[in-house]
Amino acid sequence: MNALETIERRSAAAPTGLPEPSKRTFLTGRRMELFEKFPRLYWLVTRRWFQFAVVVPNLLFFYAFLIAGVFGSPVGNRNIIIIFIWILWWFALITALVPFASRVWCTVCPLPFFGDWIQRRALINVRTGRTCGLQNQMYGLNKKWPKALSNIWLQNIAFLGLCTFSAMLVTRPIVTVWVLGSLIVLAALMAGVFRGRTFCNYVCPISGFLSLFSMTSTLALRSKDLDVCAKCKTKSCSVGSDKGWACPWGIYMGKLDRNNYCGLCMECVKSCPNDNIGLFLRPAMSDTRIKGYDESWKAFIMLTLAAAYSIVLLGPYGIVKDFANVAEVGDWKGFGIYAGGLWLTALAALPAAFAACVWIGRRLAGRSDLGQKEIFLGLSYVFVPMGLLAWIAFSFPLIMINGSYILNVMSDPMGRGWDLFRTAQIHWSPILPEYVGCIQAPLLFLGAFYAIRAGYRFALEKTGTPAVAVRLAAPVSILVTAITLAFLKLFVG
Repeated sequence: MNALETIERRSAAAPTGLPEPSKRTFLTGRRMELFEKFPRLYWLVTRRWFQFAVVVPNLLFFYAFLIAGVFGSPVGNRNIIIIFIWILWWFALITALVPFASRVWCTVCPLPFFGDWIQRRALINVRTGRTCGLQNQMYGLNKKWPKALSNIWLQNIAFLGLCTFSAMLVTRPIVTVWVLGSLIVLAALMAGVFRGRTFCNYVCPISGFLSLFSMTSTLALRSKDLDVCAKCKTKSCSVGSDKGWACPWGIYMGKLDRNNYCGLCMECVKSCPNDNIGLFLRPAMSDTRIKGYDESWKAFIMLTLAAAYSIVLLGPYGIVKDFANVAEVGDWKGFGIYAGGLWLTALAALPAAFAACVWIGRRLAGRSDLGQKEIFLGLSYVFVPMGLLAWIAFSFPLIMINGSYILNVMSDPMGRGWDLFRTAQIHWSPILPEYVGCIQAPLLFLGAFYAIRAGYRFALEKTGTPAVAVRLAAPVSILVTAITLAFLKLFVG
C-alpha cells in the first residue's frame, strides 16, 4: 500500500459534519489565523525560495562558528562558538522561540540542509514524479525507518548522554565542534538511506526537546477545516505536488493535532490545493496529550537536567562541579558518581516517584477502573510546562551574568586580539544580578500553576466529578509542589 492509499483509508474513517457555528478543527478556544491577518506572511511562506532564504544565512553562521571553534581560542568565554550557541542561542531558543513560535528553529536549522539536497537534488524548485507513493521525484535509497525505533527513545538517550558531558560541551570549543559537526554529517548520511527527515524525527537530540516543549507554544500550524481535508483526494500536504515537496516529517495535516512533530517547513502550505492550512496564535499550553512512555520520559529527563545544570553551572556546590567537570579535574570516579546519579534520577527515581503518586491518586479517587498506564501518560504532561519554566528560570542568569561576553566575542570571535566593533575590551559586568531571583521565582510558580492546572483538568476529564478529580490529581500536585520548592531553594536560597 502506498502513502496516498494509506492516507485515504485513514481519512475515510474520520467523522464528517460541521458543528455550528465554527468549522471543525483540532484547535479549540481563542485563536487567530495569522495568514488571514497578515497576507504578506502567507505570500512569503508560499514562495519556493522561502526556506532556502532563511536557512542559508544560518548555515553560513554555523560554519563560521565551526571555524572559530577549530582555529580560535580554546578558552570558552573568548570563542564565539561557545558564547553564541550555549548562551545567546540557547537563551533565545528556550525563552522565546519555543514558547512563542513552536518549532520555528527547525525552519531555519542548518543540520538537515545537505540531507535535503541529497534527497531532492534541488535547492529551491520542486521535482515531480513518483517515489514510494509520493508525488515527487526523490533520490537516495528511500528506506523506511524501523518501526521499533519510530519513537523518541534514541533522542532521549542521545540528549541525556550529551548533557552528561555538559561541562565540557559548554566550555571547550573543540568539543562543541565535534558534536555539531557529527550531527550535520549524520543527518546527511541518514538522508541518503532513509526517506524524509528521519534524522530530525528520531535521532536529533535537539529535536527531542523541541518536540516536547513545542506543546506549550502559542503558535500552531493546523488544518483550517477538517472536513475539507476529509474530502481532499490528493492529500498533497503529505505526498507532495508540483507546488511543494512531500512533507519531510511524514505528516498528514488532516490528522495533525499536536505541535510535536511538525517542523514548520511550510511545504504543506505550498502544496495544499484548497488553501486549507493556517498558522494560528492560540493560548499557551494548549497541547496536553502525551502519547507514549518515550514522551513521558523525555519530560522526566528534561526536568532532571534543568536541576543538574542549575547545580553544576549556577549552584554553590563545588564538589558537584568538580565531579561534572572531569576534563579539568580528572576525577573519573567522581564523574562516575555524578553521571550515575544523573541517569538514575532521570530514568528511574523521578519516574518511580511519579508512578507512585499516580497509583496513590487512583486509590484515593476510588477509580481502579482507570488504568495505571492511561493515568500515568495523561498526568505526566504536568512536567512539560513545569520543565519548560524551570529551564527558562535557569537560562535567565546565564544571559544576565555572561551577557557582556557576547559583545566581546562579536568584536573578537576567534579570541585572537581583534576589535572589529570596538567592543572587545568591554569588561565583564553582570546585568542586574541582584534581580535574578526576582525573575526566577515567578517563573517557577507559573510552571507549577500550569502543571497543577493541567493535572486537575485531565483528572476531571477522566472522572467527571470535581471532588474525585482533586483526589486523583492530589499526589502528583504535591510532587510538583515539592519539586518547585526544591528549585526555589536552589535558585533563590
